Amino acid sequence: MDDAGDLEGLRRQLEEHEKAYAALLDALDGLARFRLPAEQLPEMHLQMGRLNELWERALPPVSRGLTWGLPRVVWNVMEPALDHQRDFNSVLVQILNGYFDATARLHAHLREVVGTLVRYLQRVLPLVDARDRMATGLATTRAELVLEAFDRRQESLARRLEGLMALRDRLEAVSAEVRGVRETLAAGVPPPAVAAAAVRAAEDSGYAAFESRFRGRSEDLRERLASYVVLFEGLAPVADLGCGRGEFLELLKARGVAARGVEASTHAAAECRARGLDVSEGDLVDFLRAQPDASLGGVFAAQVAEHLPPAALQALLREAHRVLRAGGLLALETVNPRSVVGLLEVFNRDLTHQKPLHPDTLSFLAAAAGFTDVRIELRSPVEPAARLQPVPADGLPSRAAVVMNENVARLNDLLYAPQEYVLLAHR
Repeated sequence: MDDAGDLEGLRRQLEEHEKAYAALLDALDGLARFRLPAEQLPEMHLQMGRLNELWERALPPVSRGLTWGLPRVVWNVMEPALDHQRDFNSVLVQILNGYFDATARLHAHLREVVGTLVRYLQRVLPLVDARDRMATGLATTRAELVLEAFDRRQESLARRLEGLMALRDRLEAVSAEVRGVRETLAAGVPPPAVAAAAVRAAEDSGYAAFESRFRGRSEDLRERLASYVVLFEGLAPVADLGCGRGEFLELLKARGVAARGVEASTHAAAECRARGLDVSEGDLVDFLRAQPDASLGGVFAAQVAEHLPPAALQALLREAHRVLRAGGLLALETVNPRSVVGLLEVFNRDLTHQKPLHPDTLSFLAAAAGFTDVRIELRSPVEPAARLQPVPADGLPSRAAVVMNENVARLNDLLYAPQEYVLLAHR
């Protein structure tokens, strides 16, 4: 049973107990209104007084002698019986008097007991309610104190975690720089160029650590790029410009699509080659210029276009159009500047980004370079829970609710639009 079912069951039990309590209290109220014998028989006291008076006059004292006119012989015979009768009557009257006095006191005490019991029961429910309210208040106070202590502890842990994350980032950057320098030294660079090559390798490795931190794990990136693979099936060979750690090249290789990449980072290019990927180090525009006309079936670049100055971007588009054969596909994924979240959380985070590319701008440049069937597809939508929620229509005039929700939709389109888009264009 769920929590709602348990609560409903407890509510029914409470209602049953309250009904039983009310019925018991009504019954006790009825019992408390009983009449005492003295109230039911008001003449009883008169009768007892009359009985005592008759007892006093029932028999004359023996000292009266023959005042009744009886012969001495008869009196002598009756006197013992009369004495016994008088003694019997005296004891009986005393017993009756004592019984009725004790019964009256008992009845009065019984009424007092019942009345006290009724008053007790009348106070039980308010007392229980007061205790419940007190317990609830204490529980609320305790909960607030616990939450306050938890908040303080959470703030302390958050500060420590921030310090640890900063230390982790620094260690990752230093480790990447050390690996880059070691790889440069192991590559047999001539002594005059060792220093410059080592500095460049350290810088490249530092940026690789930055990408690893903010672009996510290779597994996550492969999952995000997997939907592009189907677009390039049957279009081999494919060139991956700025291939990074080679995640997309691995996806293409797994599907049997021949591909090669180019990467400006010495460290990343070396890592790709170590995993058996065809990756060369260098500038991506120079890479395209070195390819023969109509020699490629596809050109792909994810999160690369925003790193290029305008002149380099236009050169990339022209060279991509030249090296693609008829029907070849160009796919450029970049940050969506029409999403405030995309600009704040994605574009502004990377210092190497040159300028956000509006979808209309990139589409125009592609068409100007000779591409056809140019279209834009939005990607990486924001989670629905993070978006502004529509206003319920209950309690609002229908027109007001419609206008309000239209404004909410417009704000969502501006603030929480998909964070990325991809330009798809054919040769």
